[in-house]
Amino acid sequence: MYRLFYLFYKNYIRNILFVNMSPKILIILIFFFISFYTSFGQNGKVIINQSDKLDSVIKLKRELNSKILNLRIQIYSGDRENAESIIKEYVEFYNDTTANLIYETPNYKVWVGNYYTQLQADKKIIEIRKKFKSAFIFRPDAVEPIEEDANKNAEEDELKLD
Repeated sequence: MYRLFYLFYKNYIRNILFVNMSPKILIILIFFFISFYTSFGQNGKVIINQSDKLDSVIKLKRELNSKILNLRIQIYSGDRENAESIIKEYVEFYNDTTANLIYETPNYKVWVGNYYTQLQADKKIIEIRKKFKSAFIFRPDAVEPIEEDANKNAEEDELKLD
């Protein structure tokens, strides 16, 4: 029985399907099988099922992280004009936008970076001290950076009172 099937395959099916097939038909069959294979692929829809508790945990984590006081580097303390020029120089030289202008009476201070570990801050201050010799690492108290719009509004309010 096996031998009979083998002879049938060898003489009939193999000769008819593969040997006597024209290249055009072979290309059409290959194209058909490839298009059939890709048409039943994934449709690109993603469904995410998550608990509402996960959203509340993420919100709590963000709130806690915002209260953590990380390490910063102070590169300048003095008058406002020089502080603003130092910020511009820092951003241009290091291509880093984490510089903040802070006012603590009577000086304006330029704080850069936001480091979670002492090692990260130490690596960065080595680089920064090449340009700004008086830079140092510290852990700030909760102080908000100066917003330009807030300053303009305060100045306008003072002018209106006069």
